[in-house]
Amino acid sequence: MLPETGFLESASPELVALLNSISVVLERPANTVLFSENDAGDALYIVGQGAVEISVLSEDGRKLGLEIMRRGSVFGEIALFDPGPRTATATTIEACTLYIVRNVDLLKAMRDTPELSLELLRLAGSRMRWMNMQLHEYVFLALPARLARKLLHLTSETADATKAFALSQSDLADFTGATREAVSRTLAVWKHRGIVETGRGKLTVLDREALRQVAGLDDF
Repeated sequence: MLPETGFLESASPELVALLNSISVVLERPANTVLFSENDAGDALYIVGQGAVEISVLSEDGRKLGLEIMRRGSVFGEIALFDPGPRTATATTIEACTLYIVRNVDLLKAMRDTPELSLELLRLAGSRMRWMNMQLHEYVFLALPARLARKLLHLTSETADATKAFALSQSDLADFTGATREAVSRTLAVWKHRGIVETGRGKLTVLDREALRQVAGLDDF
């Protein structure tokens, strides 16, 4: 059964039942590339368990992390509306249980229930808003604010938002479009101020309110 979290938490029972009826379960270990940027795309993925990193490559070959998809997250949905080259790369960073919904199967099922297409359009709209927000942050925010927002976001959906999570400083550099050295210097300042604690490939947020202030957010 599909997880009733993330996008599916607010989906109608009819849409959830439809996706359950046509999805295929896929088990993949950590560090598996599900699809690469520019691959042909014809399906969306729903995360049942585990975590998937979404990333793109810059013109000089540098990886830019966009998002980490966890239980209930939906990705690859562009292929439903416009089958064609993938716009990003999806890689498992933990062992995953995934649900795949093929474009051809969904379109066939929705011919009988066209009203459900409005919910999928809502998914596409929310993803477009998210991408616009990401672009705004990369263009207009300084590194400390970008890094603070990314840390708040990456820990917002965990059961314990203050527990350590496994991301290295190199990973955080990929997610903020910065160099590892610049991220390291920023984290060193925050560690001295008691905002975060860093370890080998791990980071713990100690003071979320301080991060919100750095990020320029009144509420998160």
